[in-house]
Amino acid sequence: MRLSLFRQLEFLGSPPPSVWRTLSSASPTRLNLESSPKSESQQQQQQQQQQQQQEEQQQRQHQQRPSPPATTAPPLIYPSAPSPHHTDLPTFLAYSRRTNLDPSSTVYVGTHFEYTAAAALVRYGLSLRRVGGASDCGIDLLGIWSLPLPHPAPNELRVIAQCKAVRRPGPHLVRELEGAFAGAPAGWRATTATTRSGVVGLLVTERPATKGIREALARSRWPMGYVACSREGSVGQFLWNQRAEEKGLEGLGVGLRHGGGQEKEVVLTWRGRTLSFEGSVQGEG
Repeated sequence: MRLSLFRQLEFLGSPPPSVWRTLSSASPTRLNLESSPKSESQQQQQQQQQQQQQEEQQQRQHQQRPSPPATTAPPLIYPSAPSPHHTDLPTFLAYSRRTNLDPSSTVYVGTHFEYTAAAALVRYGLSLRRVGGASDCGIDLLGIWSLPLPHPAPNELRVIAQCKAVRRPGPHLVRELEGAFAGAPAGWRATTATTRSGVVGLLVTERPATKGIREALARSRWPMGYVACSREGSVGQFLWNQRAEEKGLEGLGVGLRHGGGQEKEVVLTWRGRTLSFEGSVQGEG
């Protein structure tokens, strides 16, 4: 009886090995539970670091990535010159002297006026080439009009021009110029008046525009202008219609500058200031 009691007390005071094994096996579990918050915090920090590294790497790759090349319009291809013997007014005058070309002939008068108009319009930022030929659709000059206008106004327009050295220009010349848009070379060609962008047609004559010409220009759906240029190369009138303003001439104006004697010549202005075609705006209009 006493022996069994001691065994029971011994058991209560010191658990058997099986119980120790149970307790010892439970200890790691209890330790893992206590340390789990620390492990989760470390995992979160690692994930944040990895995410930050990935973002930094993507940012470096984006900065090192080459920017796409700027898109540029294809170069304009001009038709062949109508004559290999002259390309401007001085060379034409020399050619006419060599060949004894009659100054009163239609060829001389027309060619002389085309070269004179092209040279005169250089002062207004136009760079034009003589391109008349058998299938020119009445187009005598082709080129570009570079305008020193502030951004976002367009600073370059394409130009088709007809030159008429006639004494009495009339509205029928405006209709002829309208037909030239559809027959213009690639780069200046148009299919409809509403889809054409950045191209202006100019009618150049020796006389100021009549009332009928002004009305025809105002009615036209095509972007067109009118220039009165003397045989000596003095520009006395420069005007255009509403459609031309919508294509890039909005804000552009016209003034007159007095030269020697009673001569007056046109100057172009931008919002009241005279335009300088060396790339700056100078003076008050």
